[in-house]
Amino acid sequence: MLNFTPTILKNLLSKSSTRLYPFETREPFKNVRGELKINIEECKLCGICAKKCPVNCIKVDKKTGLWEVNPFECVYCGICVDNCPTNCLYFKSEYQTPNQTKHLKTFHKIEKN
Repeated sequence: MLNFTPTILKNLLSKSSTRLYPFETREPFKNVRGELKINIEECKLCGICAKKCPVNCIKVDKKTGLWEVNPFECVYCGICVDNCPTNCLYFKSEYQTPNQTKHLKTFHKIEKN
């Protein structure tokens, strides 16, 4: 026990080596793949992103104009973003905020007449 006393005192009196997340956040790294976003107005609902997704977390229904993603299944590999023909998918440079419940992110495309 006496061998640990200097270490204990040093740790108690020194500055904390960790951040108090989520109160203190750090600047995201350059080119980070954060939260997956879509510009639904530019989307053609072709479904290529859903076909290329390795974990099938994207669902596209062209008939109803529905595009949804399950962010808790997504591995943020970027294959859907790379294969999107209209470049409407992109990664936000910030991470997703912590949630207590799992939910789908759903977007409806409204057709203009």
